[in-house]
Amino acid sequence: QVHLVESGGGLVQPGGSLRVSCTISGFSLDSYAVGWFRQAPGKGREGLSCISASDGSAGYADSVRGRFTISSDKAKHTVYLQMNGLKLEDTAVYYCAARRWPGTLNPLMYDYWGQGTQVTVSS
Repeated sequence: QVHLVESGGGLVQPGGSLRVSCTISGFSLDSYAVGWFRQAPGKGREGLSCISASDGSAGYADSVRGRFTISSDKAKHTVYLQMNGLKLEDTAVYYCAARRWPGTLNPLMYDYWGQGTQVTVSS
């Protein structure tokens, strides 16, 4: 059974950094792409980044390119999102999701979702 669990969210000051993790089970990162998404109150779900661990290819939304970095550790069955230079507007619930390769930033294309982790950027 496919399962994804996010962790690592929390409270951080503007300009700070945070790394969220997505631990997967029930499938292989060699066959699936994993994406990171977020949803702020009153807004739709936004695609941030995705990675295809089989070939290491990754993509980013314009809103986070240069600030966020996605990576994967196949041995740990985990996909990470390193977030630097956090802004107030980055406050949201962050989700990871999986789909058969290739990756996309469109949340409608993903089949499996985690429960989310809250990231709050505040001074």
